[in-house]
Amino acid sequence: MNEIIFIIHILCILSFGLVALRLGKEALTCWVAIQIILANLFVIKQIYFLGFEVTCSDVFAIGCLMGLNLLQEFFGKESAKKAGWISFFTLLFFAAAAQLHLAYIPSIHDTAHPSFVTILSTSPRLLLASLTTFLIVQQMDLRLFRTLKSRLPSFALRSAISIILSQLLDTLLFTFLGLYGLVHSLFDIILISFLLKVLVVFCMTPFTSFAKRCLPSN
Repeated sequence: MNEIIFIIHILCILSFGLVALRLGKEALTCWVAIQIILANLFVIKQIYFLGFEVTCSDVFAIGCLMGLNLLQEFFGKESAKKAGWISFFTLLFFAAAAQLHLAYIPSIHDTAHPSFVTILSTSPRLLLASLTTFLIVQQMDLRLFRTLKSRLPSFALRSAISIILSQLLDTLLFTFLGLYGLVHSLFDIILISFLLKVLVVFCMTPFTSFAKRCLPSN
């Protein structure tokens, strides 16, 4: 079932991304910012996929970079750069708001607090690793996509290459910054996580060729 849900998940991200593009750069910026929050919120859930134990948030991380590439392609590099900083600010605010929410002492009748603790109690190390990785990776993706634009005419191909290389850096950075010394095999985590991300990119790429048709008419 997870493999079927995985395909539905990708189609959902693509569909909402194209609708956001149709609505304009403000909606696309909002879509990017929401995805980076979801990627960090959902990363703690582990699933079995193709026989491997993985997290199910990589689709959101890749969708976020795809959104930045769409912004840069159709609304200019300044729009994409601004969206990147807005997303970083939004993630930072979410992290602060989550810790404040957990700081409240629950009443004796409360039943939700233990669940919030499980979901929102990110260690300072993982939080710092996530923020640092996102800031570096999204800047790399924007610059790489801009460089490829003068060499490759196809948006889908440029986007796929920039996202794959950016996700390689993302996987290496987050694994070493957040997980070094905590897990048995960093190599296994890096390999499986990156291969899953490449699979997501290849599934998304054919559909990104429709992006230009979704631009607002005005």
